[in-house]
Amino acid sequence: MEFSTILIIILFLFIGIIIGHIIGVMRRDRHWENQLPIHRQDAIAKSRATLGGLFSEQLAPYLPDFPYSPSEVRFLGKPIDFLVFKGADNKNIEEVVFVEVKSGKAKINNHEKNLKETIDKKKVRWEEYRIPEDVTGKKTEE
Repeated sequence: MEFSTILIIILFLFIGIIIGHIIGVMRRDRHWENQLPIHRQDAIAKSRATLGGLFSEQLAPYLPDFPYSPSEVRFLGKPIDFLVFKGADNKNIEEVVFVEVKSGKAKINNHEKNLKETIDKKKVRWEEYRIPEDVTGKKTEE
């Protein structure tokens, strides 16, 4: 084969690769242009469900069937939705209750399940932390 024939074959191969790449990019872009509205609708639906869940979580203490007084409930959000200080209205806390709110078919996730197991094993305690005097500028009264 002559050098010029080899050069022409290489040139056609190179042009074929470029054309193939351009066609592939155009097909990919067209595919995503068609898929984008579907993905956006799905994302919006999931976002609405999440926001609805977050809203209903915070509203839960004011719903008629919520078993605790709303004034005894404190919202945390993560890793548990509420802490209930049962009896706080009467200035006599009898019990501290961890409450996770779910709606629809939602189930507790692994992190919530782990927290529940820890509480069930009674691995809960009280701890006091004192801010150092050099930070607050106050002397501790003894």
